[in-house]
Amino acid sequence: MSEITVSLPSGEETRLPSASPLKDALGNLVSNKQRKQIVAAFVNGTVVDLNTPLQTDTVIEPITKDSEEGLDVLRHSTAHIMAKAVRDIFGSDVKVAIGPAIENGFYYDFLREEPFSPDDFEAIEKRMLEIVQTRAAFVRSEIDASEAKEIFAKEGEKYKVEIIEDIGEEKVSTYQVDDFIDICRGPHLPDTTPIQAFKLLRVAGAYWRGDEKNDVLQRIYGTAFYDKKALKKYLNALEEAKKRDHRKLGKELELFTIQDQIGPGLILWQPKGAQLRRLIEDYWKDEHYRHGYELLYTPHIARQDLWKTSGHLDFYSENMYSPMAIDEVKYQLKPMNCPFHIGVYNSTRRSYREFPLRWAELGTVYRYERAGALHGLLRVRGFTQDDAHIFCRPDQLEEEVLNILNLNLHILQTFGFSEYDIYLSTRPEKYVGSDDNWEKSTEALKQALEKKGLGYEIDPGEGVFYGPKIDIKIKDQLGRSWQCSTIQVDFNLPDRFEVSYIGSDNQEHQPIMIHRALMGSLERFIGVLIEHYAGVFPLWFAPIQARLLNITDDQAEYGEQVFEQLRKAGIRIEKDLRNEKLNYKIREAQVAKIPYMLIIGDQEKADGTVTVRLRDGKNLPAMPVAEFIDMVHKECQEGRGD
Repeated sequence: MSEITVSLPSGEETRLPSASPLKDALGNLVSNKQRKQIVAAFVNGTVVDLNTPLQTDTVIEPITKDSEEGLDVLRHSTAHIMAKAVRDIFGSDVKVAIGPAIENGFYYDFLREEPFSPDDFEAIEKRMLEIVQTRAAFVRSEIDASEAKEIFAKEGEKYKVEIIEDIGEEKVSTYQVDDFIDICRGPHLPDTTPIQAFKLLRVAGAYWRGDEKNDVLQRIYGTAFYDKKALKKYLNALEEAKKRDHRKLGKELELFTIQDQIGPGLILWQPKGAQLRRLIEDYWKDEHYRHGYELLYTPHIARQDLWKTSGHLDFYSENMYSPMAIDEVKYQLKPMNCPFHIGVYNSTRRSYREFPLRWAELGTVYRYERAGALHGLLRVRGFTQDDAHIFCRPDQLEEEVLNILNLNLHILQTFGFSEYDIYLSTRPEKYVGSDDNWEKSTEALKQALEKKGLGYEIDPGEGVFYGPKIDIKIKDQLGRSWQCSTIQVDFNLPDRFEVSYIGSDNQEHQPIMIHRALMGSLERFIGVLIEHYAGVFPLWFAPIQARLLNITDDQAEYGEQVFEQLRKAGIRIEKDLRNEKLNYKIREAQVAKIPYMLIIGDQEKADGTVTVRLRDGKNLPAMPVAEFIDMVHKECQEGRGD
């Protein structure tokens, strides 16, 4: 029998008979302690399980339990155990679809007449644990596709038959654990032993293959970790996330509402939410003026021909709403602001001396989202983008990107986001524009990031078809990532709309166009803010900064005077002068997360002061009303970075 050489990236190597399993090679290359942490490996760039036979000389890269790939292997394996448990409990009438590992867990889709409920989870988890304790092996096989179709057709597993037909290969791989077999590329754990810390989380509806014309399946979500401490930590984080859910807090704090009568995905901002939004918008506008931007306002609809010219009807029509006829001409709601800004640009002849032109707009756009994808403020059908477009000469591109990054990070940090991941997305397979323009623009984005001293990852081939881009994903208090900021170079629209300027040579040239959003959308950004702060907003953008509380009716008249004084000084103030117990009114103010409670009794009335109580329960000494006003203004200025 011939031998092969198997080595690690670090250089260690071993000789083994051809077709030896991967685990045997690892046994020769690493210590027993290290071996216990390895659950799979990369072989020639492909993730494979430890029983995979090695046929040729190869370099293997071990995948350990503490890696993302290692967690995926565990979770994918746990998904199969869950599917087996469901079949064991509910019988073969349950049909099995797909069950991948996903971020933070796994799911499996099932067809069953009766709905699953969280009440079923305890029984499913109990059966899963029984299966795990048998230490059953995950056995991989490659069989003829025709044979696999017969196996699954006999069991009535129509989804598996459809998958095999779509694969379109002569052979397919399967994994079997005990009596449960599934079409699967793998990899999986060698056996069920490491599956010890898992939890089923929820059940939801899902269309087969995401198509609403197909069967509605039931999707059971779960998660798994290699140790119970990690599972407990994750479950605690989920509980904290539930407490911070912006939909729950938005209702409790009277910020926004969504009503079926109005339409799903359409936000009604209540007075406190509108105040919050106004404060954010005013800050946004002020900062843009400071950084050399001019503001635009554009319509909500445009002739359909505009969207033909822009290419949206070709590339984006499924996300646009149906046209409406006005004077026998078709108009459509805008999904983007860009063509309008180009319209402003093309309203007059431009010279190279005018550049850069920085135009920003809080522009409301409308995009069709499937009902199942809507999620509070985070995924809506009508939203306001903090949009901007910069027109500049090619020699100004790098500096303009650097300016955008400076403004971007300044605004994010002012709102309390100091951690983020940055990605530079490069040219995809299908693109417009010359290779030279792509290379120069990508290099300009890269140089701006490096001059700013920002770490980033290259996201190869993930640029949009019209140009390279930078994406910034902010991290909230729970460490969750949110896509907000994007900076995109566009070669497409300037060409489609024949955008040009007269250069120093008296000839026409095409400017560089940069699309840029810092928050992404106000709705989404406010949703993230609510969850980031758990509704406990910093004073400078708290919708209500203080609530005035009297001890008895004897201070009601003085309370009205103080209220008016504060309101006229620009303090966002509420009054609660009801004849209720003070402790009751304090509790209500704390639940509403009001930063300051101003308490007035007979002594405060006599002295012309207020006693200040913070929302965390601490008390400040009594102070004159004017002193409180100065304190609030100073704190707000510091919060805004003024």
